[in-house]
Amino acid sequence: MKSLFTSILLALVGIAAAPAVQAAELWRATGLEQPESALFDAAGKRIIISNIVGNPGDADGNGYLSVLSVDGKMVTQHWTDGMDAPKGMAIADGKLYVADLTHVRVVDLASGKLTSTIDVPNAVFLNDVTADASGKVYVTDMLADTIYRIDGDRPELFVRDAALASPNGIFADGGRLIVASWGKGIKPDFSTGEPGGLLSVDLATKAIASLPGAEKFANLDGVVAIGGSVYATAYMTGTLYSYKAGGTPQAVATFKPGSADIGTDGKSTIFVPLMNDGEIAALGLD
Repeated sequence: MKSLFTSILLALVGIAAAPAVQAAELWRATGLEQPESALFDAAGKRIIISNIVGNPGDADGNGYLSVLSVDGKMVTQHWTDGMDAPKGMAIADGKLYVADLTHVRVVDLASGKLTSTIDVPNAVFLNDVTADASGKVYVTDMLADTIYRIDGDRPELFVRDAALASPNGIFADGGRLIVASWGKGIKPDFSTGEPGGLLSVDLATKAIASLPGAEKFANLDGVVAIGGSVYATAYMTGTLYSYKAGGTPQAVATFKPGSADIGTDGKSTIFVPLMNDGEIAALGLD
């Protein structure tokens, strides 16, 4: 009996001490200009990158989109010009939606041509974009504790609540939105009085809830879900975290400060924009 108890104890210790999933760098693309978001386009077999090129809050006309191959080679540096400070992106109904300050830009996926601009009334600082299974588009307003929904070309308020705590990244996951919050009390240097965490917003009821164990741990930027894991970047420290329900966030990779709005192929690769370095790092998950 003692031997059995010892074996069980050792097994439990082994499980508790098991290391978190680690991420190995596969390649790194350089020559970008403040890349904020990396979106994997499965149909086009490419990665679309948003380049801010200047102050992230300035309507200066300098922003543009680039296209990389799936192995990190530059395909088109200036694929879509005419933006201000483009950030998060999502694909819905064959169109690319891009958050750009107080507008959502709509781009033709085949040509890269900017086809229309959706003005979002009362928007302050639109940041990330996602699309649900029905094709509805959601965009965060980081400085207004708000998420907007766009159906076709019609923007509407989806939810506004201080509990969103400066929502930055957003990712549609089944019947919910996963939100990466930056935190409360943003200061001029973008530090916060209280760090952010991972949240969920129910698409049907709009109820907001913290993901247990992932509350108030970092100033979060991008977020994606792969299988049963959620991955999020902490911009200020450059950390990429992994989280599973019932656990706590675990660091799986660390870069210099500036890791921004991540993308994924939905399988085993994450694309991390290193905004301050002008690079995109592709990570393979163990």
